[in-house]
This record gives sequence, C-alpha cells and structure tokens, in this order.
Amino acid sequence: MTLSICVAQLNPVAGDVQGNLAQALQAAAQAQAQGCQLLVLPELFLSGPGAGDLLCRPLFLQDCAQALQQLVAASAQWPHLRIVLGHPEAVAEPEHAAAADPLQLLPRPLACNAASLIGAGQLLARWRQQGGQGWQSGEQRHFIGGSLGAQPEVISVQGVPLAVLIGADVWQPKLAQQARQAGARLLLALDALPFVQGRPAQRAAALGACAQAAGLPLLYANTVGGQDELVFDGHSLALQADGQIAGWAPGFAACLWPLQWQGDTAEAVEPGQWLLEPEQNHALGEELLQVWQALVLATRDYVRKNGFGQVLLGLSGGLDSALVLALAVDALGAQQVHAVMMPSPYTAAISLEDSREMVRRLGVRYDEISIREPFETLQHSLAPLFEQRPVDATEENLQARIRGVLLMALSNKFGGLLLATSNKSEVAMGYSTLYGDMCGGFAPLKDLYKTEAFALARWRNAHVPACAVGQAVAQPIPERIITRPPSAELRENQTDQDSLPPYEVLDAIVQLRLEQERSADEIVAAGYPRERVEQVFRLLRISEYKRQQSAPGPKLSARSFGLDWRYPITNGYQR
Repeated sequence: MTLSICVAQLNPVAGDVQGNLAQALQAAAQAQAQGCQLLVLPELFLSGPGAGDLLCRPLFLQDCAQALQQLVAASAQWPHLRIVLGHPEAVAEPEHAAAADPLQLLPRPLACNAASLIGAGQLLARWRQQGGQGWQSGEQRHFIGGSLGAQPEVISVQGVPLAVLIGADVWQPKLAQQARQAGARLLLALDALPFVQGRPAQRAAALGACAQAAGLPLLYANTVGGQDELVFDGHSLALQADGQIAGWAPGFAACLWPLQWQGDTAEAVEPGQWLLEPEQNHALGEELLQVWQALVLATRDYVRKNGFGQVLLGLSGGLDSALVLALAVDALGAQQVHAVMMPSPYTAAISLEDSREMVRRLGVRYDEISIREPFETLQHSLAPLFEQRPVDATEENLQARIRGVLLMALSNKFGGLLLATSNKSEVAMGYSTLYGDMCGGFAPLKDLYKTEAFALARWRNAHVPACAVGQAVAQPIPERIITRPPSAELRENQTDQDSLPPYEVLDAIVQLRLEQERSADEIVAAGYPRERVEQVFRLLRISEYKRQQSAPGPKLSARSFGLDWRYPITNGYQR
C-alpha cells in the first residue's frame, strides 16, 4: 500500500483568513492534479501564525470557521484527495473562566488549537492540541488546552491509520506513544515553530527521538514566512520509525513537497516507511546561510505584507548600514532600495568613498544630503540656552536626530519603509540615539550581535545566495567597511571602543546575562573583568527605555529583545 502525500509548506499571513484560504485551495487543486491522496498544511494555517489577540475576538473565530466550511465545500471537487490543516476552533467559554479572572482583566481564551481532516465535501475528523505550551508566551492567553490523558483519535486515510499532533504536542513523545497504542501507523505533526539559530538541526533530533519512541514514521509540516518579529523557516521533514531522517523540504521557501509513504495493510504490526526520490530531498544549509535566509525572508515579508513597495536607509560607510543595504537588495531587488548618505563635519572621506563604491556595486538609488548647515543652525539656535556649556553627547545626538528627520521626511514623501540599522550589541547598551538613528519601521539586525554582524558580512561577501530577488551581487560590501574600526563619526577621531568594551568582550558578557541570566559575580568568575561586567550591567539596565521604543526586528536567538526580554524601565535591582 502506498500513500501519496503533499506537504503544503506555505506562507500564510496573520489575520488574512480569506487569503490563507485561497492558498489552501490553490494547493489542493495542484495536489489533486499531481495525483496526491493527502494534502498536509501546518498548524493554525487559516488564522496565520502569530495572530495574537485576534484569537480572542469572536468575530475573527467566526471568520476562520466560515473559511473552514468553504474549504469543506470546495473539497467536493477533489473526491480522492484528503486535506489536513490547522486552524483555531471556537469553543464554549469554560465554567472556571470567571473564577480564574473575576475582574476580567485579561481576554478569555475562546478557542482551541485544532486541526481538521477534510475530504469529498465533508469534515471527516478533528483533533485538538492536548496540552502544554509552545513558543508563544501568550499561548495560555489565547488557547484552551485539552487533556493530556485523552486518547488520541486515529483516522484511516486511504487505508492508512494516522494520528495528528499539533504544536507543542509534537514535542511530547508520550502522546506519540499513545497514538501508536491506539492503532496509528503514521504520525502527522503540524507546527508553526519560528526560527532560532541552530534550531532546524535541534528540531530534527527531537523529532527523531519522538518517532523512535513511538516506533512510527513521522511527517512534520512547518510553516514558512516572516510575521512581525518572528520568521518561520519551513524545513518540514519526514522521519522513519527508527528516527532517521528520510528527507527535508526546503528551508525559508514556500513549496509543495511531494513524498510517498509505503506500508502493508492497516492491520500490519510493523510501520511503513518513506520513499523519496533524490530531487525531493533538500539539504540542511550551514548556520550562516540559514541566518542570511532568515533575515532576507523576514525583511521581504515585513515590507510586502505591510503594504510597502520600497525601503530606504541611512548609509554611513560603516558595517551595520552596509549589511542592511546588502540584505535589503537581496530581499527586494535593487530597484526597490534607496540609500541616503548624510555627511557631517566629522564624516571621514573614506566613509563617503566606501558608500559610493557599495551603491555602485549594488545599483541602488543613492543620494547625499549634507547635514552641516542644519547642524550649525541648530547649534546657533541653542547657544543662548546652553550658556557656554562644554560640547558633549548632546551635539552628537543632534547630528543623529537631523538624519532621522531627513530620513523620515523621505519616507513620508515617497512612501518607503525606513529600515533601522542598529545591531543587538548597540540595542543592549543603548548605543544609539532615540529619535535619531533609532528611527525606522523595521530593524533587520536587532537580534544580531556586532561580532555576528562581522561574520555575516564576511560570509555574504564570500557567497552568492540563491534566496535573493533576481541575480545576487557578488562581494557587495567593500572590504574596508568590514576591516576598519567601527565609529559613529559624531566627533573627531571617535571609535565605538571609546564608549564600549571591545565587541568580543561586550557580546560575550551580554550573551551570558541575556540568554543565561548569569549574575555579575558569575560572569566575573568566568574570567571577565569586573569593571567591564559592571559597565555592561549598568548600560543594559538604564537603556531599557530606549529598547521599549525601538523598531521591531526578526528574532534569531533563544532570547531576543522585544518578544523575550521583559524587564521594567523603572528598575532598582542592580545585581
């Protein structure tokens, strides 16, 4: 017995219920035309992943239910195709809700995280997430969990008994074992798990353990695409019953991925296995390639899904803006990118030279606007109030804010989205100017440390990625931009290390604090100078007010600023 399956690893949009339905309908038509018997779409496909408090709105849940019924009705035209997809399911309000929240301070969860089996104009089966919490810290806020003790439902599709695991249930081998005991011979795992560096390989290992524990082949369907601060990497995969990987779907790309499951009769004791042709199997890319793909996809989707046709950014001649420029061109194409250089009295000649060379290589629109005159005008206007006080960071911030005003004016006039260029190290230390270089609607490097930015720039210069729109440019970043000491160029002979520890030290301390919650004493014991540790802790603490006003950016690490870091601005704790 052979079951022909197609995984629809697609790119839904949160809240675009009818648009997501249209994608599902198109995938079903293509799967039917290719002779597939089962189409599998990921978790929460109809609502889109990351829908947040939309899931607390009864009208939104009604729209999802209506879309599901439309899909059921349309399935009558594909009598030999069965469809499994994830969606929210409205449920009656639990009796204990009022007691748990007597003042109604929070929206009450009105939905379950569910999946349905559809075919021949009928709703054939439904599964609900059994329990546990997934990546969404607000999942408890949005979904009513099921019971871990519930017996998983096993449904026969073309003679193959299968069970479905949803979201966080995928990571609980006990549920997979229960499915095997209930008679399943194949597991379908529907997920919407965002990318984190190193996660695709870690996820495959965990899924392999789940398949091995149950002794069943497992098909994992993950979504793909950018959604605000999240980027979903796809990398759907098939595993044999012994946990070995049979094949990968592409990473960071929407696709219909066909594969074959072969087994004996439904009563067979031994599970079947996956049969994949070589062209159906895709390699898992190296980590820096995955990071580049994630940033390109996140930037492209944020721009396009929010209705922008083009982007602009301030080009400084430094590494971060150069890296964002290269990312933007790969994500959108050179014709949709506008770079603006705004030299001040402290801008080095080589910064202008390197910026001009980079835009020549990439072929983007480029303009230069001197800020000397507005800077002098503002200094003159403020001179009576400053009362001969010495020059300090105020004058540096004035330059950054002039640039922010100019860039926002161009954004308003021409409708392009302004990209901010700060990296994670700067965001951590507040090494940026509020209402200046922090201006922007999206910050691609927000979760990328400065040391990682250097490594990624070198990687991009050595590779021509296939994920680019059109033909990617080789070596887009002039070498001197990567090798010269970083500087904000807001005063004479300035370098970043005048104000910050060396980036190798800074990034290591921030990572220990941010991702491992290490104390100052523990970090000092690990070999870092106490004065540097105390400096980093202080700057991290007092910069919270800036971070809470910064643009969103794609999550790449286990703990990012924005989604994961939730410290108060007013904070007296200093250890």
